[in-house]
Amino acid sequence: MQKITDFLKIKEAAKFLGVVPNTLRNWEKEKKILVYRNPQNAYRLYRKEDLEQLLNNIKLVI
Repeated sequence: MQKITDFLKIKEAAKFLGVVPNTLRNWEKEKKILVYRNPQNAYRLYRKEDLEQLLNNIKLVI
């Protein structure tokens, strides 16, 4: 079972990746990143594990 602490809000996730929040919204539309929604307020949530995987994939390409 996942905990809320396993997730970052959009602003936190953008800072973690070094991009702006609109970039994450665009990646969501293009299905480049998986987004979860908070069931109470529908905020975008990003799993830390997914973000770390994305960074590792980027490092492999560079």
